[in-house]
Amino acid sequence: MKAYIIVDVTVTDPVRYEDYKKLTLASLRPFDGKFIVRGGPTEALEGDWKPGRLVVLEFPSPEQAKAWWSSPGYAPAKAIRQEASTANLLLVEGVE
Repeated sequence: MKAYIIVDVTVTDPVRYEDYKKLTLASLRPFDGKFIVRGGPTEALEGDWKPGRLVVLEFPSPEQAKAWWSSPGYAPAKAIRQEASTANLLLVEGVE
């Protein structure tokens, strides 16, 4: 079953965050992860949620999503993200 990591990011250091963006794509490949949404404009249709930078990642399974998030390959990028932004990450399973 596919899984998605939904990320709401508030970038605090845009220059440093560019380094994060450069590293992330390669870290996803070993886990068959891919970007579904990567920034871009958002529009609240209901409620008052005002996300910063919204990102959605797709993985073949929740296990692969968690393995990517905790992997040594993602660790350098994750450290940069944590320095250059604040974020909320949510793992959700897809439907069959």
